[in-house]
Amino acid sequence: MSSSVLDHTQALEVLKEYKERDGLSVSQLLDEQLSGGLTYNDFLILPGYIDFPAHKVNLDSKITKKISVRTPFLSSPMDTVTEADMAISMALLGGIGIIHHNCSAEEQAEMVRKVKKFENGFIVDPVVLSPKHTVADVKHIKETQGFCGIPITDTGKMNGKLVGIVTARDIQFHADDSSPLEAVMTTDLVVAKQGITLADANRILFSSKKGKLPIVDENGCLVSLLARSDLLKNQNYPLASKSPSSKQLLAGAAVGTRPDDKERLTMLAEAGLDVVVLDSSQGNSIYQVEMIKWVKANLPQVEVIAGNVVTREQAANLIAAGADGIKIGMGSGSICITQEVMACGRPQATAVHRVSEFARRFGVPTIADGGIGNVGHIVKALALGASAVMMGGLLAGCEEAPGTYFFKDGVRLKRYRGMGSIDAMTKVNSKDGNAATKRYFSEGDTVKVAQGVVGSVVDKGSARNFLTYLITGVQHSLQDIGCTSADAFHEDVFAGKVRFEKRTAAAQLEGGVHGLHSYEKKLYA
Repeated sequence: MSSSVLDHTQALEVLKEYKERDGLSVSQLLDEQLSGGLTYNDFLILPGYIDFPAHKVNLDSKITKKISVRTPFLSSPMDTVTEADMAISMALLGGIGIIHHNCSAEEQAEMVRKVKKFENGFIVDPVVLSPKHTVADVKHIKETQGFCGIPITDTGKMNGKLVGIVTARDIQFHADDSSPLEAVMTTDLVVAKQGITLADANRILFSSKKGKLPIVDENGCLVSLLARSDLLKNQNYPLASKSPSSKQLLAGAAVGTRPDDKERLTMLAEAGLDVVVLDSSQGNSIYQVEMIKWVKANLPQVEVIAGNVVTREQAANLIAAGADGIKIGMGSGSICITQEVMACGRPQATAVHRVSEFARRFGVPTIADGGIGNVGHIVKALALGASAVMMGGLLAGCEEAPGTYFFKDGVRLKRYRGMGSIDAMTKVNSKDGNAATKRYFSEGDTVKVAQGVVGSVVDKGSARNFLTYLITGVQHSLQDIGCTSADAFHEDVFAGKVRFEKRTAAAQLEGGVHGLHSYEKKLYA
């Protein structure tokens, strides 16, 4: 055998002699005849070529046929994960929060309303008072709604003639709460005319140094309002997920598939809902098919994410019914025991790829729901075809998640429960019944069979800081792989350019921290 050394300048030409790229294609990786069903920990993605900085990686992703988000993150509709505070933080950081429905329809609609009101473009339904209202009315609004820059019209309603505005400075040192607003309001106003663009209105707001900019018609009647606080939010959160038309934050919510859920969804749509998740552990049902068709016929402005599914056959029924997005996962969540108890489900990596490959042919985005424990799992889900990931346990320890912290063995924790747990299934505090039992088709059962557990998770601090870490981590991962965007990542995977490697148990051990007496693991700073 010749031992001659080749000319190093010919390395790229010699590389072409190999029939295949190093590693496995995604179809080779997930050949069930050879390796069965795989989870995220069963494989790695091979590195590519870096010729761009990580911060240039674009994570824009579609979550439905019509809705795109700047970061591929959704928070799970669980009652220990997503209410208004979490949904606001998710949207500000470029994702979207899906508000749980284990509450009354009125409570859920109010949470949607809070998200939509948090950041506005033109506020078309602001709080308006009349000159005869009192200082006490303004103070009450400040206490209950958190603001007091209130326009004053002659009628006390929108489309009345604008006569003034009351700000915090107008009432800050005013002792007599019974004083009418006409005695304290500011009448020297900076206004803009109806028809002005949002960009031009923001420029006026910036240069005037005012807190609010009323928009009036040719008769001086109030038609909308612009807030300086929203201008500041735009600067602080450039990735925020917003409706293209209203410039309000995107809001999502979950509902079931029973008749009363139609009334609930109608209320949510009136509150400004952008996307609904049909919440079921097994989405391939006549109930979900009929619900999709009903939403499309009666609330066409609301996008529908259907699921959950883990097979092509399941997905096909929902896609045919008109689903705008598909949620994938059954039994893979950290608090879920469906696979153990029901002997039904599928390893998540295989499920994500099989369903995503099929849905992709119809232009339907998919969301990987369950089993996401770190940045690497997010990237692997995207590699297998998911447009975005849904996270529960990963976010449950954040400040914005419902619940209170407690200490155990010196560690700050927060309670986290599966919606299939007995704890969640037995919570009934409204006329609408229990969302957890509806999710598992067990609301009429005498004996409740648990498909989830109750546990606790470690404090993760602010979701806004934690999500920033996840965004940066995913960008650096795609940089290592050699892809400049989430879309390019998908294309390169399906073209066979991005390659994979299976991991043995020994390889998984090697890939983690090992060989140390002790260590401290900090994820970000």
